[in-house]
Amino acid sequence: MLSSLRPHRHDVWIAAAGLAGGLLCVVFGLYTVVPDRPHGPAVLVGLAAMCGAELLRRTAPATAMALAVAALIVDAVTGGLLAVMIMFTDVVYAAVVYGSTRLSRAVVRGSGVVTVALTLAAVAWVGGGEGLLFGALCGGITTAPAWTGVIIRDHRATVAAERLRAEQTALLAEMDRVQAVTAERARMARELHDRVANHLSAIAIHSTAALSVEEPAAAREALKVIRENSTRGLAEMRGLIGLLRQQGDSAGVEATPGLDGPAGLDALLRRAVRDGAAGRLRFTGRDERPPGAALPVPVELAAYRIVQESLANAVKHAAPGEVTVVLRQEADVLTVTVTSPFHDRTPSRAPGSGAGLIGMRERVELLSGGFSAGPAMAEDGAPVWRVTAGLPLAERVLTS
Repeated sequence: MLSSLRPHRHDVWIAAAGLAGGLLCVVFGLYTVVPDRPHGPAVLVGLAAMCGAELLRRTAPATAMALAVAALIVDAVTGGLLAVMIMFTDVVYAAVVYGSTRLSRAVVRGSGVVTVALTLAAVAWVGGGEGLLFGALCGGITTAPAWTGVIIRDHRATVAAERLRAEQTALLAEMDRVQAVTAERARMARELHDRVANHLSAIAIHSTAALSVEEPAAAREALKVIRENSTRGLAEMRGLIGLLRQQGDSAGVEATPGLDGPAGLDALLRRAVRDGAAGRLRFTGRDERPPGAALPVPVELAAYRIVQESLANAVKHAAPGEVTVVLRQEADVLTVTVTSPFHDRTPSRAPGSGAGLIGMRERVELLSGGFSAGPAMAEDGAPVWRVTAGLPLAERVLTS
């Protein structure tokens, strides 16, 4: 409590300057109320009280205001020092600037009421000219400093609001930057996984097969697959590094893979057949899209990567049997369904971390589509692992 009432160092200097000014007024006889008659030591009481109010102008504005009013009344009765009047105007200003909102409003309204009341009383008592002059003096020591404090207080509030707005803007900009960096890192992780991880998985599967078989022909075939996937993996890695080193807009640096053409769905199935030979897997695809139907580039890329990753997961984890890929387009939605034989006791032929499922889900969510992956039952009742992705084709979804 005592520390909260400790005067500010600037207020100490103001009070000291006021005290020195008051003593000079006493020495030179600068009185404003009763200048002609002699004044005793009583004039120092109002001066001391006003200096005390100056000490509390920041830490206790309400107390300072009450003490200043009492000091001004005492000083007016004992002679009216000019220094006391000047310090009173400063206390009024400080009460509006540093006081609470309620105190500030009370001082502004009270100063106006007091000025009007004293002006009317002076006009009625001494006449129009002198009464108006006295009213102007009252307004100068009450209303003028109060409204000056209002202006300064509003300016400080505006500055504080602008500073807060600037800090909030900087915080939002930092959050946007972090989100952009996170999104870019996630995109790079998806691309790296889709381009390279599948080739490395095929290498791991066939190298294990080459080491476990004794037939030279089977080992030679496995080595061919290993070499093909290592070559493709290196090429994909070089392409990805080239994209990362591009400055500015990297769009168009590399052709976007699609479902049609020589490197489309059929190529993915042929590659899966070779990679899945060790797991006794068969692969079939059914493209039930309308003939000649063109897909938006983001949708076609997402569908391609989902099929690619689903086939790679089947090669690594599916039980022996048939893996089926179905593309169906209806009601402005492209549906990709990949089913593979599933048995919870089938050992994985290559390690997996689940990053592929996360990447597929992220690709679908970026297009505001639906994604599901998990165990299901086929039409004949056999357990399967089914991956289903619904990709909206509407332009408004793609640009949202």
